Amino acid sequence: MAKTSSTAKVRKLQEAPILFPTDLGEKASKDISAAMDSILADVFALYLKTKNFHWHVSGPHFRDYHLMFDDQGAELFAMTDPIAERVRKLGGTTLRSIGNIARLQRIKDNDADFVEPSDMLAELCQDNIHLTARMREAHEICDQYNDTATASLIEEWIDQTEKRAWFLFETSRKIDSAGH
Repeated sequence: MAKTSSTAKVRKLQEAPILFPTDLGEKASKDISAAMDSILADVFALYLKTKNFHWHVSGPHFRDYHLMFDDQGAELFAMTDPIAERVRKLGGTTLRSIGNIARLQRIKDNDADFVEPSDMLAELCQDNIHLTARMREAHEICDQYNDTATASLIEEWIDQTEKRAWFLFETSRKIDSAGH
């Protein structure tokens, strides 16, 4: 008899509608998903800008900048799937199109025919700093709902983004005659 009762409980659970795939709740899912979707839009925008500069850089430091932009672009692209999958794990929906990205992104595109390499470095540095700030805001939302899983991912991405900004900043510095 215990087996029948146990089987009935399992069957009832299997047939019950899944109202929500996380214990964080609907409001948390909505707020965290919105924050992460916006970050995802910025990551895609920054990825494309980084690749744009990778494809169009020229000048005496071409090889170094070209390779650095390629590495940074790959790092940004590697963030996209984990961000989108985290949104889905929370029960949210994520980006569906380039138009969706354009509506959510805060990082500005650069469609100029020519950009000085030093301007590329400065622009990408500032964009990475802004992305870091956005991720810190999202981290605060995660903390509010005790979403440690998303927060821990964000912490890794903040470190990566700060490293990109640091490399861009140091690469753009002018050395004086004393080597400073």
